[in-house]
Amino acid sequence: MTEHIHRKFTNEQVKDLMQRYLNGEIKREHVQTILNIGKSRFFGLLADYRKNPQGFSIAYERTQTTRTIDPEIETNILKELKATKTFIDNKDMPIWSYNYSFIKNELQNCHGQKVALQTIINRAKEYGFYIDRSRKAKTHDREVITNQVGELLQHDSSLHLWSPYAKEKWWLITSLDDFSRRILYAMLVPRDLAWPHIVAIQSVFLEFGLPLSMYVDSDSIFRFVRGRDELRYKHHQLTDESTPQWKQVVYDCQVKVIHALSPQAKGKIERPYGWLQDHIVRICARNNIVTIAKANQVLFREVHEYNYKRVHSTTKEIPHFRYQRALREKKNVFRKFFVPPPFKTLKDIFCFRMDRVVDNYRSVSVNNLQLKFNNAPIRETVNLRIHPDLKSGLSEVRFWFKDQLLDVQFIKTRLLGLSTFKM
Repeated sequence: MTEHIHRKFTNEQVKDLMQRYLNGEIKREHVQTILNIGKSRFFGLLADYRKNPQGFSIAYERTQTTRTIDPEIETNILKELKATKTFIDNKDMPIWSYNYSFIKNELQNCHGQKVALQTIINRAKEYGFYIDRSRKAKTHDREVITNQVGELLQHDSSLHLWSPYAKEKWWLITSLDDFSRRILYAMLVPRDLAWPHIVAIQSVFLEFGLPLSMYVDSDSIFRFVRGRDELRYKHHQLTDESTPQWKQVVYDCQVKVIHALSPQAKGKIERPYGWLQDHIVRICARNNIVTIAKANQVLFREVHEYNYKRVHSTTKEIPHFRYQRALREKKNVFRKFFVPPPFKTLKDIFCFRMDRVVDNYRSVSVNNLQLKFNNAPIRETVNLRIHPDLKSGLSEVRFWFKDQLLDVQFIKTRLLGLSTFKM
């Protein structure tokens, strides 16, 4: 069945895709995937665009009053509606309503069948699987204040039961470009700790570059709050340092950190959280997913859907193409990442930091573990930069003093007590 693309795309968006195809910037298959159309429909649109680029229109003109649906498609629609009803009826499932757009995507992805959204809704009403959801007025995210990609990244984490069959909830860590609304990073992790967030920004900075600023909330991973955090810092981390490890990494990269004053201020990143929750939970429920590794596979697929195929309700553009358009128009303030001197490797930047005073035995104490190192300056303060390897269970400890690397040692991570830094 041919999808009516005029319901999801504007004339200008389709014209842009056709022109980019003619310019050799994008492949035909990619355009078809975005528009959800077949080969013949694509070449029909292309012919219309070539004939009259200025007057090109995708306005739909109905040519017949009634349509029949293939019996197999009819069967699959009913099957999907029944599956959703099973989840809704199960009070232990975090699924409370039908998502007809999701069913439409599943028919496409699982059965290779293109079905109009209205057709699914009509069948839902006919078969008794329709719920009229009286929605509250939407709270739109704050007005767009950025004009370039890389100007501001929103970074956050969200706890949710991503798979109804999993034994525990997982945290979703994401980074989102404020201007394009493109999700630059997404990963499910078992615990909301400092190290996964450091790994996240390392991935973003290396792939996309350094943004001007990062927008985060006031969680202890991102911000030290006197009274709330000082007891843990002094008695558990044994330090007077009031800047969290994640923030020190960002500062080393010369990126500004902005803290949201309220949950409502993070509307732009909360919106994709809601969309991902609704889709991922349903897919995990359908496939009986119980492991975080399998759930992450689902997450990556849905993030690709969000970035490359979904028209954003606020910008009215697909995030990836809004991002690419900004690059073409030179609206890009991402800076290329480099290891700032005097540091040598990425391990000196994306790491944990702690200052220690060298004793008379030319050693320092970390979690009651004495570390003796070469050329230790007695009674001087040295900076330890610690890069944990979670697979091997070893941490690379790099000893710095006055912009010089004095020694490198590999220590068992558990002995260093890095959990006190919410690793």
